[in-house]
Amino acid sequence: MRFAEDKLSTFLCSDYVKRTIHIWEPKQPKMVILGLHGGTAHAGDFVAPALYFRKLGIATVSFDMCGHCNKRVDIPNFDVFLNDAALFLKWVQQNYPGLPIFVMGHSMGALIATHMELGPFGKEPGIKGLILSSPYYVNAIKVPKILEILSQPLARLVPRMKVPIEYLTPYVTHDTAITERHIADERDNIRATEVSMRFAASLLSAQVKLRNKLGGWMHPVFVALAGDDRLADTAAAQSMLQDIPAGLLECHLYPKNYHENFNELNRNQIFSSILAWMHKQLLAQ
Repeated sequence: MRFAEDKLSTFLCSDYVKRTIHIWEPKQPKMVILGLHGGTAHAGDFVAPALYFRKLGIATVSFDMCGHCNKRVDIPNFDVFLNDAALFLKWVQQNYPGLPIFVMGHSMGALIATHMELGPFGKEPGIKGLILSSPYYVNAIKVPKILEILSQPLARLVPRMKVPIEYLTPYVTHDTAITERHIADERDNIRATEVSMRFAASLLSAQVKLRNKLGGWMHPVFVALAGDDRLADTAAAQSMLQDIPAGLLECHLYPKNYHENFNELNRNQIFSSILAWMHKQLLAQ
């Protein structure tokens, strides 16, 4: 197993493609984390939190999302992520019946988790809370207004066209060993270095749809924000998160962190805070 998984599995996604599930599982799990990975990444990126929580009797499961594990990410539309997340929740419920579920989303995964929380996840009593890292609500690299206007027409005309993006792999974590792993993943084309016009436009549209909507939040949520995030706009996320109803949000800002909080040098500190928060949610219910 490339990312120290205990086993791999598959499930049938909404586009009738079987995708890989990465599973880190103690012998007798007492709760389960449902992971939604970031854009251009893959489910193996959850290895750091998964190994931490596995020692504490908590399983982590995540799947490689549509369009990923390629050199260039391309998707038909953002709905494929939402439909697959709904199906994956059913898979988790079937394979871990009765266990408390916490949804963990990083970056694009946090964007997906937020849409799901405002939709079908918000009505699920088995979900005890959400854990978000560097939610990709607004780009840190500002998109020119003309490109915003043209993004949807271009996505229809040239959907698979490569979008020029800055290479930021050295600036997602201060942990050089993990950076080397990311570069190896890029070399093997399981971590993307390119995105299609259709993918970029889909994310931009999903971001816009969240504006002024977070007041509909239902579950408790723990958010880790990175102070030196060069991909997601931390200040914009902080502002949007204020709309979550009182008492549901616990937000932590890590001033020196790059984008990938769960892969940062202070990750065990973050995981410890998440663990305490998870126990608090279970005691409160």
